[in-house]
Amino acid sequence: MAIVIGNVVGNWQHFAVILVIGQILSLCITSTSVISNKLAEYQNVTVPNFQSFLVYALLLVVYMPVALVRLGPRVVWENIRQRFYWYVLLAAVDVEGNYFVIKAYSYTSLLSCMLLDTWTLPCVVVLSFFMLKVRYRWTQILGVLVCLGGMGLLIKGDMDAGKNYKAVDVVKGDIFMLIGATCYALSNTLEEFIVRHRPQYETVAWLGFFGTIINGVQMGIIEHSALSNMVWTKEIVGCTIGFGLVMFVLYSLAPFLFRMSSATFYNLSIMTSDFYGLIFAKYMFHDKITPIYAGAFTMIVVGLLVYHVFPYKCPEHMARLPGFREQLPGDVEISPGTHRMVASSNSSIASSRRTSMDSSSAKSVRSVAVNAEHRDTLV
Repeated sequence: MAIVIGNVVGNWQHFAVILVIGQILSLCITSTSVISNKLAEYQNVTVPNFQSFLVYALLLVVYMPVALVRLGPRVVWENIRQRFYWYVLLAAVDVEGNYFVIKAYSYTSLLSCMLLDTWTLPCVVVLSFFMLKVRYRWTQILGVLVCLGGMGLLIKGDMDAGKNYKAVDVVKGDIFMLIGATCYALSNTLEEFIVRHRPQYETVAWLGFFGTIINGVQMGIIEHSALSNMVWTKEIVGCTIGFGLVMFVLYSLAPFLFRMSSATFYNLSIMTSDFYGLIFAKYMFHDKITPIYAGAFTMIVVGLLVYHVFPYKCPEHMARLPGFREQLPGDVEISPGTHRMVASSNSSIASSRRTSMDSSSAKSVRSVAVNAEHRDTLV
C-alpha cells in the first residue's frame, strides 16, 4: 500500500499534465463530431475525405518546414529513405480510419457506433503488447476495466435519454466501424513507436505529406461527384475550416501524449468525449445532464489514475522494428524519469567516430611529415 501511495504522490504532477492533455484531445474529438454533424445537415452528404484533406495539408505546410530547418534536409531525407514504409503505413491507416468511422455513422445506429468504437482500446492493448513489447501490470488492467465501466454508463445514459437512431444498414455500418476502429488502433500504436524515436514535428510532417497524397487520391475517386454538386455556402466553408483547425490541434498534441504516456492512455482519455458532447448538447439543444453522466465521467478519470499508478517504462521494453534497429542522425530517446526527449546514443557514437578519424588523420599527417623529412635527409 505504501508503494502505491508513493507512486501516486511521485507521479501526480506528470499525471496532471497528461490528464489535461488527454482531456483537451477529448474536447477536440467532441468538437469534430459536432462540426461533422453540422456539415451533414448543411450539405446532406458525408464527405469524410474532403473534411480530412485540409487537415493533412495543414500538417504538411506547417511542420515540414520546421523539420527541414531544425534537423536539416540531409537528416530528414536519410530518415525517410530508410523508413518511408512506416510513414506510408501510418498515413494510410489514419486516412482509412477517419473515412470508415465517419461513414459508419451514416449507416448504423448510435448504440452500435459507441459500442464498436471501444474496439480500438483492446486492439491498442494487443498491438502494444506485441509491437512495442509492453508488459502491463495488474493496476493498468484494472484501470482499463474501470474506464470501460465508465464508458458503459455513458452509453446507458444516452440510450435512456432516447438518443439512439435507427440504422440504415446495420451490417455495413458495423463493418465500417470495426474497420475504422482497427485502423485507429494501428495508427495510434505506430505513431507512439515513431515519436519515441523521432521528433514530434518530423513525424507529423510526414503524416501530413503522405496523408495529403493518399487522402487526395481517394477524395478524387470517391467524392468527386459529391464535391462537384456541393453548394459552397458560408456555413459549409466555416465548418470545414473549423474542422481542419480543431483536427490540426489534435494531431499536434496527440504525439506529446503518446510520448509522455502511451497510446493506451490516449484511448482511455478520449472516452470522456461523449460527456463533453452532452455539455455541448445542453447549451445548444437544452438537453439535461443526469447524474449517470457525472458518474461515468468520474469513473473514467479514476480509471486513468489507477492506470497511471504504475506506468510502464518506455523505451526500455520497446521492440526494435525493421528500419529502426540501426540508429540514424536525429533519432531520440525518452528519458524514463523525466519523460523528456534526449539525444540518442548514436550522437556519442558519431562523436567517437569523428574523434577516432581525427586522431587517425593526425597520425597520417605526422607519418607523412616524418617520411618527407627522412627523404630530405637522404638527399
